[in-house]
Amino acid sequence: MAGRFKRALKTTVLLLCVLLLAAAAVAGWGWNRYQRFADAPAVPAQAEGAADAAAVPASLRIERGDGFAAVLRKLRAAGVQAGHDLEWRLLARQMDAAGRLKVGEYALEPGMSPRTLLQRMRDGRVIHYRVTLVEGWNFRQLRAALAAANPLEHETGELDDAALMAALGHPGQHPEGRFLPETYLYQRGDSDLDVLRRAHAAMEQALAQAWDARAADVPLKSPEEALVLASIVEKETGQAHERPQIAGVFARRLRKGMLLQTDPTVIYGLGSAYDGNIRKRDLTTDTPYNTYTRAGLPPTPIAMPGRAALQAAVNPAAGDALYFVARNDGSHIFSATYAEHDAAVDCYQRRRNCRAGHAADASAADPEARR
Repeated sequence: MAGRFKRALKTTVLLLCVLLLAAAAVAGWGWNRYQRFADAPAVPAQAEGAADAAAVPASLRIERGDGFAAVLRKLRAAGVQAGHDLEWRLLARQMDAAGRLKVGEYALEPGMSPRTLLQRMRDGRVIHYRVTLVEGWNFRQLRAALAAANPLEHETGELDDAALMAALGHPGQHPEGRFLPETYLYQRGDSDLDVLRRAHAAMEQALAQAWDARAADVPLKSPEEALVLASIVEKETGQAHERPQIAGVFARRLRKGMLLQTDPTVIYGLGSAYDGNIRKRDLTTDTPYNTYTRAGLPPTPIAMPGRAALQAAVNPAAGDALYFVARNDGSHIFSATYAEHDAAVDCYQRRRNCRAGHAADASAADPEARR
């Protein structure tokens, strides 16, 4: 009896050992599979077959109200077949991601692992798109750029400028020059109003910073005047190093009560009537923006000035120049007297009567001047 019991006990112990070993083997196999799943490519790579890769869209969107099960269904629908749902749930729990996936659009890059994908969704590393607002653009050009931006939502298409500014919370404000030219990032679902709000706030901040750092003797009464002058400086030169010099000319003219006589304001005042050429009649036809007929600054900015133009407007370069003329290479010749200026105009615009120094500059700026 005792012998039979001992044999039964040995058999039981042996079976338990076998079962434990089998369970350990299964657990080890399961753990290894889980580890391989977590860090192996989940999104088909191009090398795995063009058909599979083409079946996976470039991105996946998590929308408000999506739970983890809904996200898993979207992954499967997108062609991500790696792993069992249980493995995805275990990994999400291990990473503390299951209840923390953030709304947004996420890239499904070939070769991306489940761990990387869940980490991006947990941390909100969404796809960002770019739209660039260019220095010197007017508001019409800005609106055209936003209208062409994709996938930006377009909420302003039916709004005129006044209604648009009201929608931004600035009713009655003229829109020209009120948006800082920079590259702005946005994500799918953002609208043109979102970008405009950020650009408007950025300009207000940049203008305030420039005004706080203004020179003590700058002939400007307010940040608004600084914005107007900066827009003129922005339109007058494409050479960054010339902005303080251009601002210096206008600052001295303002102090002396001279007309600014700057073509970009005349062009802005012409609006759609401008055909690429300024004629004598344009310079003599009075508009609120004609600085040949009206003293002081125009009533509003004429374009979007960048940070450098803002800084130049409030910190103009010292000197005695009251005139400048284009060299036709993007740079300018500065003159202190009208006689000097007239000689520079003769050389660089009329191509005649060049003095030695002007002739050398004109020849370098325009090969035709060498003839």
